Amino acid sequence: MSTGFQILKRSRIASAELVAAFSALPVANVSDAMCRMTAGGAALRPMHRSSTMAGVAVTVKTRPGDNLMVHKAINMSGAGDIIVVDAGGDLTNALIGELMLAYAIKRGIEGIVINGAIRDSGFIRKENFPVYAAGITHRGPLKDGPGEINIPIAISGMVIEPGDIIIGDDDGFLAVPYHDAENILQLSQKKYEAEKKLVQAIEKGTNDRSWVDKALLDKGCVLE
Repeated sequence: MSTGFQILKRSRIASAELVAAFSALPVANVSDAMCRMTAGGAALRPMHRSSTMAGVAVTVKTRPGDNLMVHKAINMSGAGDIIVVDAGGDLTNALIGELMLAYAIKRGIEGIVINGAIRDSGFIRKENFPVYAAGITHRGPLKDGPGEINIPIAISGMVIEPGDIIIGDDDGFLAVPYHDAENILQLSQKKYEAEKKLVQAIEKGTNDRSWVDKALLDKGCVLE
């Protein structure tokens, strides 16, 4: 094996209990708990009909337009896994379509994230199987390699390591680092509960909005 063309095993995997706990939270709350410093980029949008996503990362780095390693990742993955592919954001060739997704669904894979293009978008839009991608094209892929599986990758500055927790909803997807997942979970749950109380206050008409004018005055804004 050599760098650029290798398939590795994950050295650690987030627990199913942690994944389940994150699956109950909005991605926005988790993002806030991570100081709003981490995101997979606004370009990667949900292509499926509607559903949340939560699982453990199987990472793929591939040459733009080539899906040989994506095929291998699907063969390697199963229940609880989410395949995350860094294809450089190139939209020239689609890396997945209906046939590959049908096989991924059959294997129990929890979702696929592609920093690149997909095709058979009509099929994907009818399904609840989570697919996030940067774009759509009818032109199919190459199958020559090279590529790597289960190495650290980065999408729009967000580092994703094999075994990290991957979550997604209508707002997009997010990687939660394995080494800090429990702390992030606690902060996210507190944020979620705080927002639930705020919604209740809004419904009752008791929410305090005085902070808006205070913030403006503190920054030197003139209020007439």
